[in-house]
Amino acid sequence: MTSVAAGRVLTADGWVHDAVVHSADGVIVAIRPGVGGGDRVLVPGFVDLQVNGIDDIDVASATGADWNRLAALLLAQGVTTWCPTLVTAPLGRYAAPLRRIAEAMARPASGRPTIAGVHLEGPFLGGAAGAHRPDLIVPIDLDWIRGLPSHVAVMTLGAEQPLATHATRVLAAAGVLVAIGHSTASEAEFDAVVAAGARLVTHLFNAMSGLGHRSPGVAAFALTNEAVCASLIADGVHVHPRMVRMGFTALGASRAVLVTDAVGWRTGTVGTMRLEFRDGAPRLPDGTLAGSALTMDAAIRVCVASGVDLATAVRAASSNPARLLGLHDRGGIAVGQRADVVALTPDLQVEQVWVAGSPTR
Repeated sequence: MTSVAAGRVLTADGWVHDAVVHSADGVIVAIRPGVGGGDRVLVPGFVDLQVNGIDDIDVASATGADWNRLAALLLAQGVTTWCPTLVTAPLGRYAAPLRRIAEAMARPASGRPTIAGVHLEGPFLGGAAGAHRPDLIVPIDLDWIRGLPSHVAVMTLGAEQPLATHATRVLAAAGVLVAIGHSTASEAEFDAVVAAGARLVTHLFNAMSGLGHRSPGVAAFALTNEAVCASLIADGVHVHPRMVRMGFTALGASRAVLVTDAVGWRTGTVGTMRLEFRDGAPRLPDGTLAGSALTMDAAIRVCVASGVDLATAVRAASSNPARLLGLHDRGGIAVGQRADVVALTPDLQVEQVWVAGSPTR
């Protein structure tokens, strides 16, 4: 049995003070009163739906020991479950990285963050390419979608694509989380794709039409359609802190999701895109934002500094994305849940991480 004491524990039912979380065989078996936790804050392990790379590793080309380095970098920020993310590329170039990710998923899981599946951000995007190469954004190919391997867990597509509703039904029936992103869709197009089964909007406010008071765009549709969640890149660069707070206020505690959208910025590439680090974030040579250098613990600190309640910020990084992925065995601290747990210091730095009850450092 593993026992972890904390001054505050964020359980599925809210904060519990001066408690000990007990786990056995990787599962939480009890949460009992106890002392010795000091000012430690215990929260669920974080779940990141969008990781293109980190520091000096690009997911698209990762192989061998690269996966060990990615695991260590993720655990250092409290991430215990994640989705390697592949950006827009020619259709024929996805097979190799998808195969390498499948190989990484097949390794023994002990002491590593779980790879929940691949997030395909493209190539079937809409009218807001952002950092993605516009020449590689293509019309939806339903046969290609039907042929995707089972470890594809998330796909971001443009709701204005002519076959978007059909593709969403096909993907949702296969258990894939469909997200709307890089889009300038109309209200009718957005609502139709949500009705077809889309449940997420990718990086709210970024690479989409916005909040015009006479001509609302995708950001407004996301904030006001309670059938979808929306992810935010809370690095203080992609989204101003006041807009972070507004996003959480409008989305509420259950619809906000934090992602890092991190890239291996030291490599100088993400997929086929060249990038450089400038003015607080990775960018294309023309200054367009191209992912982030954000960590999940830093995202939570930005949210709290913006006025978001700590419990709400943590749930946006844990229980909400876990629920979207259908991972009902994690994302919360409760009896019967997988013992993926993060200890934070009072200033919300990562002190220790447990994966399935085992300490990782």
